[in-house]
Amino acid sequence: MPFTPALAFAFEIRAHVTETLHIGHGDGENTEFTPIVGGTVEGPLLRGKVLAGGGDWSSTRGEVCELDARYLIQAEDGAVIDIVNRGFYRPKPDSPDQYDGDLQVSEAGHYYRTSPVFRTDAPAHRWLAETVFVGLARPEGEDVVAIRMYALK
Repeated sequence: MPFTPALAFAFEIRAHVTETLHIGHGDGENTEFTPIVGGTVEGPLLRGKVLAGGGDWSSTRGEVCELDARYLIQAEDGAVIDIVNRGFYRPKPDSPDQYDGDLQVSEAGHYYRTSPVFRTDAPAHRWLAETVFVGLARPEGEDVVAIRMYALK
């Protein structure tokens, strides 16, 4: 019987962002930085907050935006967790709205996915650094990016 990997919802990060800063153009590429100024972490496996001070560097070539975000989250127990979250945002006309239960987790016509890596030495959260995750991202208004994190089983 063939094995099919499965994903399990772990938590959702709602990162609050502020005005994007233009860095430059070069060889058909537009580079920008979006500061992350706070946010929340809510879910069955992790709860806490997003700390101010991180950000998302993006490079757009044509319609494809490559994302490279780095920021810190703090769990309810005070442990600080580093996250490097890389991914892509691009139009995908044949993509439908996608839902996890009643929650819309992605918009029709868009591919917005991330591949986060976590680092911490906190024993209660070490599992984050030892698990592969997939993030489904979506904008929520002008100043929030929601990323629903799923652990690969």
